[in-house]
Parts: sequence; structure tokens; C-alpha cells
Amino acid sequence: MTGHGSCLAVAEVSADKQMKLRYAGQCHLCARELPARAEAIYDRTTKTVRCVDCSPEPLPEATSVEASAEPIVVVEQAEGADEVQQVEVGSAGLSARREFERRHANREQRIRTKHRKVGGLMLALSDDPQSTTAWDKGALGEERLANGLNKRSSPSLRVLHDRRIPGTRANIDHIAATPSGIWVIDAKRYVGKRPTLRVEGGLFRPRTETLMVGGRKQNRLVDGMLKQLEVVRGVIGQAIPVTGVLCFIESDWPLIGGDFTTRGVRVTWPKRLYSRLEAEGSLTCDVETHHRNLAQALPSA
Repeated sequence: MTGHGSCLAVAEVSADKQMKLRYAGQCHLCARELPARAEAIYDRTTKTVRCVDCSPEPLPEATSVEASAEPIVVVEQAEGADEVQQVEVGSAGLSARREFERRHANREQRIRTKHRKVGGLMLALSDDPQSTTAWDKGALGEERLANGLNKRSSPSLRVLHDRRIPGTRANIDHIAATPSGIWVIDAKRYVGKRPTLRVEGGLFRPRTETLMVGGRKQNRLVDGMLKQLEVVRGVIGQAIPVTGVLCFIESDWPLIGGDFTTRGVRVTWPKRLYSRLEAEGSLTCDVETHHRNLAQALPSA
């Protein structure tokens, strides 16, 4: 992988270090391609690489994920290692936007083919169906959540976006590796609708939990998250805690309380999620190792 796009700034450490690259990269100053095993300068402050001959200068301000589809790349160095490794963080919402564009183009082609004379007018006077526009709205939600996650990225909070589940057409919106474990995050954009938990049964009949969003049953969202958790646990094993999160963006949350857990899956909003990810945990998880392993096992969609 090459180091195109923005690089995430992380906590400052010591001075630059000259070393050999484990994988091919790109100088962030002159854009020159750097082959694997080439000598390069690794800037541990910004987690970027540059040519040996290039003088350091300030990096331009990072472009937000919401404004660019370019994949973000971070450069990581294992403790005591002489080589660095680039990890493609991914571009949030990219697969959802591809699906929206595919459906939009197919509809346009069908209408123009069937109605050669008035197809253009029909398209101008009608909108895509909800089943198509939902992909566009979902992509925007993923991008906005990724923007917040990227701003909080640090050596103790590594993120991945839009990861493909091998052998399927499904994807995982976001993954966060923290000292307290791995978080699997599904971004949901239900504007103005309130997520609630309906609990039925108890003493004399089995207890059941139903996720309601805007008054409609949405247990399928929990079912989907549970499948994603199985995939991630298959990559990192059972020793590290893996938490599933349905993060609702622009929803109608109450002023007090509001978030809850159902079937082991947290249901919350972005700011509450950020505080949980940044909270110190009792477990010391090897963040960068799990981040790299997950990036390799679950490639960008």
C-alpha cells in the first residue's frame, strides 16, 4: 500500500529516525514513491515518512474524511522494532456511496432505455426510491462519525473504516482498538428518530428485548452487529474483549440518560461513544498489534 491521502497526527514522541521501510510508501513532502526496504526518515511525531534528502516542514492541515474519498494511512512502529509499517485506515462510507451510485445509474439507464423520448424529463421530475437514497444517507452518517473518530485518533485509540468481510458483500463501518479492547461500530443515521428499548415478559413469561427506532422494530440492526462481532472475534481471538456499538447520528436523544444495552450491544450517540473509547480500561490491550492484524484480515471495502 502507498501512503496517499492524509496522515493522522498522534502524540509527540522523540526525534526523527532513519530506517528501512517494511512496505512501499510515499514521501509526504515531495510525493516520491519509496520502495520497500528503502532508507527513509520516519517522523514519530506525525507518524509519516519522507525521503532522506527532504528537509522537514510543517504538514498541511488534514482534510476531513467527509470531504475526501482518499484513504487515510497511518505509519506504526512496534516497540523496539527497526522497521515501520503502513496501515490503511480506510475511507468511511465508500462502499455505501458505490452502492448508491450503482443503483442510481441502473435506474437512470432503465428509464432512458424504456422511455427513449421522455426518459430525461421523467428523471428530472422524479427522485430515486427510498431504497436507493438510504445508501447515500448512510454513507454521510459513516463519514461524519469517522471524522469524529479520526480527530481523536492517538497511539491508544486506533481506528479502521469500511472494512470488507471476506467471502461476503457485507462490511463493517468502523473498528476502534483501545487499551480496554476492540470496539465494532455500526453508524446509523435516523434523523429526528429516538432509539428506545422495549422490554416485555419477566416473572411469568420469557423476557424479550426489542430495539425500537421512531416507533418501529429494528432488531435486525442488533442481529447484524452480532454477526460482525463473530467476525472480529475470529480475527483476534477470545482473550480480548470485543464490544458492539450501534451509534445513532442526528437522532432524537433525551437530555438525561438515553443510551442502553440490548443483547450485549450498546446503543448510543457519537459524543457518548467518544467518551467511552477514550476512557481508561482495566485491560492493557496491544493496540497497534490488533490494529494491524484487523487491517490485514479485513481489507478496505
